Amino acid sequence: MPLERCTWSDSSQRNLRYRVPAMNERPLVLDGQSLTLADLESVGRRGRAIAIGEQARRAVEASRLVLTRAIDANDGPIYGVNTGFGSLSQVRISIEQIREVQRNLIRSHAAGIGEPLDDEIVRTMQLILTASLCRGCSGVRVELVQAIVDLLNHAITPVVPARGSVGASGDLAPLAHAALVLMGEGQARVKGKTQSGDSALQVVKLRPITLEAKEGLALINGTHLMAAIGGLALCDTNRLTDAAVKSAAMAIDACRATDVFLDDRLHTARKQPGQRQVASTLRDLLAGSQIITDHKADDPRVQDPYCLRATPQVLGAALDTITHARSVFENELGAVTDNPLVFAESRQPKAGSPIVSGGNFHGMPLAIALDTLKIALAHIAGIAERRIYWLLAASDSENPVNIYLSPQPGLHSGMMIVQYTAAACCNELQTLAHPASIHNIPTSAGIEDYNSMGATSALQARQAVALATNVIAMEFLVMAEAMEYQRPLRSGRGVERTYELVRTVVPRLTEDRPLSSDIQAIANLIRNGAFA
Repeated sequence: MPLERCTWSDSSQRNLRYRVPAMNERPLVLDGQSLTLADLESVGRRGRAIAIGEQARRAVEASRLVLTRAIDANDGPIYGVNTGFGSLSQVRISIEQIREVQRNLIRSHAAGIGEPLDDEIVRTMQLILTASLCRGCSGVRVELVQAIVDLLNHAITPVVPARGSVGASGDLAPLAHAALVLMGEGQARVKGKTQSGDSALQVVKLRPITLEAKEGLALINGTHLMAAIGGLALCDTNRLTDAAVKSAAMAIDACRATDVFLDDRLHTARKQPGQRQVASTLRDLLAGSQIITDHKADDPRVQDPYCLRATPQVLGAALDTITHARSVFENELGAVTDNPLVFAESRQPKAGSPIVSGGNFHGMPLAIALDTLKIALAHIAGIAERRIYWLLAASDSENPVNIYLSPQPGLHSGMMIVQYTAAACCNELQTLAHPASIHNIPTSAGIEDYNSMGATSALQARQAVALATNVIAMEFLVMAEAMEYQRPLRSGRGVERTYELVRTVVPRLTEDRPLSSDIQAIANLIRNGAFA
């Protein structure tokens, strides 16, 4: 059945940009391939339908057959199948209790707290889980995978508390809350209404599923939550970095800075790819600027402040870091992060068990990448705030701007408080940038003694993207206003197009007015990729 039109709740700003499922997109067929960041957005945010491919069905069935044979042989313990979990793994479970232990696992592990995760995160988490199961290494039935697909395609979104994962033995608590709905328990949102899991299934004529051997464990063992939050954060970061380079270009002319520091010879000598890329983009955006040529001669200033002159170095370093984080996530979106893994006969070595326990659920690769992403975002916003301060202070005698860009200083305060707000955002970003992954708290009676805390890193990264986006929106607001003081001179074609885009949502400041809505309007342009 195709997805129905959805009306999402506005609480916690859920899916404010993506309210209607993408009815015109063909279903995403999961056939064992890696997901892309674009796939996360199409399903998680736009409601694209998904389907299980034939190759994936065969892989899932083959893996399940291996597990079934091992259970029937009953010749030893299989973690999470005929044993307890975590530090209880030495406790054997009888064949008669295999279903019961899987159900109990989901119920007991649904111990999360806090505000519900946004629908887009839960949908993306379910997509990543489904894609992992479709790679045929988890030993589950096709029926279980189809049950998750049905939830997504009928826009049934489990209510999942935001906190409870330590990012090591899988994102256990959040994934358990999502799994409850498959069993007809827990809570879910359907057409904007929160109701019991059983009622949600009844709305679209779906039936609860009874979990078989290992299936409860397969539903909660994995990095799917942190991968979902981080993946969506990277999508937003891609749009943010496009905007940040353009706001920096506008600042160069708004501040009447030189373009000498953009000389490609200088950046070639540094050997840093991101730096050279940023300098090249800035040159292109400023090409043809009348403002730069207007003060080329007889300008008493020798050098611009770092916030202008070192923009390629700072933004370039951030871009290189983001590129690395993206590569980590692209790898993870093709991974199986379950435990134990069940390998079909076609994937068996000459000797060795087909069921292998390990630590693929450990979130450290993502946690470190997310922690470095937060640092990069703090610098993108931090150097923008310094440019805002420099411009509003009007301390450069060579730039004919009023202090705070006030239409009449004293009578009007202009954009004075914009810099305060930017500073507040940057302070919070500096706090968020402290790495969560370097702190360890053991769990499960010490068996799980080194945890990644990657879910915390992911939640913080999502906050960091939102804060940095607002700071760049503030820079656009300030620099577009400062451009008015440079008229009738024109900037480069790229900068002028950016200026005109800002002016489509924010008029010139002719008298004091509340500026929050202006900042939000520009931030929405950034989030929607208008500056890409």
